Amino acid sequence: MKKHDRALTIMRRLNEYYPHPPIPLIHSDDFSLLVAVVLSAQCTDKKVNEVTPALFKSAPTPEEMFQLGESKILGFIRQLGLANQKAKNIHKLSEIIVDRFESCVPQNFIDLESLPGVGHKTASVVMAQAFGVPTFPVDTHIHRLAQRWGLSNGRSVIQTEKDLKSIFPKTAWNKLHLQFIYYGREHCTARGCDGTTCDLCQELYPKRLRPVIWNKP
Repeated sequence: MKKHDRALTIMRRLNEYYPHPPIPLIHSDDFSLLVAVVLSAQCTDKKVNEVTPALFKSAPTPEEMFQLGESKILGFIRQLGLANQKAKNIHKLSEIIVDRFESCVPQNFIDLESLPGVGHKTASVVMAQAFGVPTFPVDTHIHRLAQRWGLSNGRSVIQTEKDLKSIFPKTAWNKLHLQFIYYGREHCTARGCDGTTCDLCQELYPKRLRPVIWNKP
């Protein structure tokens, strides 16, 4: 099956599995989404969702988050990985949003990526899910699936993002980002599928016998 045909098959099957994929992180607005995505670095969405409701109840706005203070932010998120640095980043980015951006989360990559703890992937998620800008953020699940499905060589997440954007229509990027994540978590997992096991891998490569060794980002 050629790459173009694989892409069409992937879109069709993922639309069957996840016709309306929800954003996995609990949030109520663009600021809470930004904070949740920053907190999700090297941490599961499930774990983040366990701590953010109480945090957002105490500090739902950038002003209140900054006033809450670094130590109290840490108290809410202590069980997360890299909690000390994340508390520092959340406190500082809240201050910057208040002082530089009139308490509004910036709606462009340059300003978003200037915030502490916000890299390209985090900025891409916020731009896509908060502001509807077509992006294709690449996390570990997407990076792995892109290799297993022959869509990218997997040398870097930057290359994987570029390859996926060149294959799939721009109008589908934001939805596909979420569909890839859900499928990678629930069906084509790192340990549960080696590129030969799940339904989609079998459909794309019915004669594949050897596992696909993926290059970690």
